[in-house]
Formats: sequence, structure tokens, C-alpha cells
Amino acid sequence: MVRELRNKDVRRLNPLRPSLRVGVAGLCLLLAGCGTAPVPTFDLSAPTAFSARGGGGQLVVVTPTALAALDTQQILVEPAPGQVTYLPEAQWSDRLPALLQARLIEAFENGSKIRRVARPNDGVAADYQLNVDIRTFGVQIAAGAPDAVVSLSVKVIATASGHIVAAQVFSARVPVSAMNGAGVTAALDAASDTVLRDIVIWASARS
Repeated sequence: MVRELRNKDVRRLNPLRPSLRVGVAGLCLLLAGCGTAPVPTFDLSAPTAFSARGGGGQLVVVTPTALAALDTQQILVEPAPGQVTYLPEAQWSDRLPALLQARLIEAFENGSKIRRVARPNDGVAADYQLNVDIRTFGVQIAAGAPDAVVSLSVKVIATASGHIVAAQVFSARVPVSAMNGAGVTAALDAASDTVLRDIVIWASARS
């Protein structure tokens, strides 16, 4: 005969204290998460085998600014104008602004023998500051053809006066061979290499 369980019956059937029951439940969730496959992670490279010449001023590269959609480890995909989504099962090795700052500094070091580039918190008495705004860094799909598009707005600022010495937008577009982590990041890396090399040559001549 089925009967309704009263409160005292429930306590007899489940002798664990509430705190212990919560702990056991949390442990089960933790163990379940251990079986989740890690998200494939990709990096950006810095351009090499090029030369940039300029003045002898010290330059600091500020962490690039970006809207929230780009200030992330996720890889941006625009399936239609104004529509934002992200590539599934793939991510950058760091948040995009920090990753771009590191590769831009590396690009300056690769293209110049002077090694006069640093981060703002490195204690360098800088003559110039490089400000970068990430306008576009992702895949744009038009008529079913995906392209990796990188567009950065760059300013060289004289730190003593605060005046903008020069400003320019640098862009590159590379076709994507496959809409997966490897295909998308390879195309974005190629577009990024072109843009970073152009920035280094341009900024070095103005600092």
C-alpha cells in the first residue's frame, strides 16, 4: 500500500545533514566537469623578416581598447552586418587586447634593432605613446564567403605635449579556407601579421 511520507519519514530515509548533502552534490558536479574536453586554444604570431627605421625616441604600447564584443578570448564571427556571434569550440590564448599588445611589441622588436619599445608599466621614460583601438577582428560572412578582417585605428602621441603626432587606420582582409578553429585563426593571423607589420613601419618613422 502506497502512503504519503511524513517529514519524520523523510529524515529517517535521508540521514545526511543538509550541509553534507550539499557537499556531496557539489562533489558530484565537480567530478562530472572533469570529463569535459578542453576548448581548443589558438595564438597569434608576430610578423618577422622585415625592417623598420625611424627616430631614436622611446615608445610605449598601451593595451588596445575594444568594445565588449572584442574584449574577450572568444573568436568573433559576423554572419550578417550588425549580427555578432562567436566561433564554437575555439578561443584565443588570452583576451584579444592583451594578446594584440604582446604581439605588437614583439613586432616592433622583430622589425627594429633599437629595442626601444615597452609597456607603460615597465618604468620607461617614454617620448611617444602608441594608442590602438580594435575596430574589427573577426570573420565577416558576405554572400556565403567568409573573410578574416582586421582593422585597427592607431595614434602616435607625444607624451610631453599630449599632441597626436599621427593617426591612421590599418586594415587587411584574408579569405577563410574553413570555418573551424584552425581555418579561421590561420586567416586572422595572416591578416593580423599584415596590419602589425604596416603599423610598426609607419609608427617607427614617426617616433
